[in-house]
Amino acid sequence: MRTRLLPLLIVLMAAVLLALGFPLAVSIAAAQQQRVVVDRIDDTARFAALAQFVTDRPTGSRVAVTDERGDTLNKELAMYHDVYGIQAGVFYLDDAPMAHAPETWYLPEQGEGRNAFDEARLGRRSHDPEQVWPWEHKRLVVASPVIRDGDVIAVVVTDSPTGQMRSKTLHGWLLIGAGEIAAMLLAVGAALRLTGWVLRPVRILDATTHDIATGRLKSRVAAAGGPPELRRLARSFNEMADNVEDVLEQQRAFVADASHQLRNPLSALLLRIELLALELPEGNEEIASVQTEGKRLAQVLDDLLDLALAEHAEADLRLTDIGELTAERVAAWGPVAAANGVRLAGTCPATTAWADPITLSSALDAVIDNALKFTPEGESVEVEVTSNGAVSSVVVTDGGPGLGDEEIERVGDRFWRSAGHQNIKGSGLGLSISRALLAAGGGTISYAHHEPHGLKVTVTVPRTVPTAS
Repeated sequence: MRTRLLPLLIVLMAAVLLALGFPLAVSIAAAQQQRVVVDRIDDTARFAALAQFVTDRPTGSRVAVTDERGDTLNKELAMYHDVYGIQAGVFYLDDAPMAHAPETWYLPEQGEGRNAFDEARLGRRSHDPEQVWPWEHKRLVVASPVIRDGDVIAVVVTDSPTGQMRSKTLHGWLLIGAGEIAAMLLAVGAALRLTGWVLRPVRILDATTHDIATGRLKSRVAAAGGPPELRRLARSFNEMADNVEDVLEQQRAFVADASHQLRNPLSALLLRIELLALELPEGNEEIASVQTEGKRLAQVLDDLLDLALAEHAEADLRLTDIGELTAERVAAWGPVAAANGVRLAGTCPATTAWADPITLSSALDAVIDNALKFTPEGESVEVEVTSNGAVSSVVVTDGGPGLGDEEIERVGDRFWRSAGHQNIKGSGLGLSISRALLAAGGGTISYAHHEPHGLKVTVTVPRTVPTAS
């Protein structure tokens, strides 16, 4: 969720910064150019004031009259060019120069200089020139009319380089860019803190939900910061988890109490059935059937009590040699396998893992017992111990008829038995008990097809100490 929320916040903040940065950059460029234009206007106004008093040239002549005032204007323009590098000149209305610097510079025939001159000869200062951007190598032209007795007699034109102005504009833009980057980094840091603050309770809630879903019912959402709504959700979740745990605890207690309370009446009933059988002819099928069903019911009650205790028990984990323990169980079931005409083989290399030895022994007994029950005479049951860096596994494969895909998904459900195996002794609770006992210690039991036929059961226990729930 953070990877989706964080880019959205960053994009929004970047859009805000760009929306502020672009107008500011344009404003800086315009301010720099306006400052230069104002300076040129002041300069042209001063030169226009000097040009007002220059003696008029003879009618029809294109050569400026040389007098003291004209010399002064020429010196001012030359000095102005030497100091600032700006081309400047005063031109009569017919383009003839009154004074100009440098001497090789004349009024251009076209372009911005000509446009500014034509505008100023009409008696008004030229309009502000187009904006010059840092990447444009343009010159800045400003023109002002020289007016005497209400008539325009000449035009002052300045043609300025823009390198310094563009450098200042670029420098301002760099400052803005640095500020934008700094603001963006600050915004990203704030976004990281904000998303962490908002999502931390969500992550804790997700982890706690996973713990409860995997059987660690004691897990609760720890107190954390975040928005008030999420804190309230965490409290509500803890209340819900408490209620669910109470209901499950009541269910376990009911099953255990019911199983325990029913055993005594059932034992008495079985005893009376035995006494009644003594008064009936020997070999009576009905009484034998009642005795069988009564014993089966007693076994179911015992298994229910074991299941209730298994779901409530805490595992006594120890560092156990899984290979040695498995070899012991294979040896213990050897006589049963021989009696059934089934070959029981074990490959049990030494490997250690964290497990409750009694729990693991009970689970292996249930799995091997099932394998021997459903494996026909002449087939084999193989038990193999494997290990990797994370877990140790005991794999039991049999040569029985196996199960279908839908049946494999239901193996281990309480009281479930395959339709084809209803005639085989059992309550359908053995594997459920094994699963509950293994889960308490971080172990698992899984089922799969075994080729060409049969069932493959894998019991897995962790090689590292499981974290406390």
